[in-house]
Amino acid sequence: MQPIEIYTTPYCGYCQAAKRLLNSKGAAFHEIDLAVEPSRRAEMTQRANGGRTVPQIFVGKTHVGGCDELYALERDGKLDALLAAA
Repeated sequence: MQPIEIYTTPYCGYCQAAKRLLNSKGAAFHEIDLAVEPSRRAEMTQRANGGRTVPQIFVGKTHVGGCDELYALERDGKLDALLAAA
């Protein structure tokens, strides 16, 4: 599996849902909590091409987007392939 990074905040329901889906897939991820590391918000925004909302999810070098985009990949049957791609 490629490395997965997810930018979150503690009380974000979408962040929780995205992490739940990744956990259900057995996908290990590195969580960047912006409440703990607020200085990383600018980094997130740059990596996400201006995206300012959380979660922002990256699989390897691919910017997935947020929770809705992650679930859309799952619905379309594309998430497993993305997670497994080398």
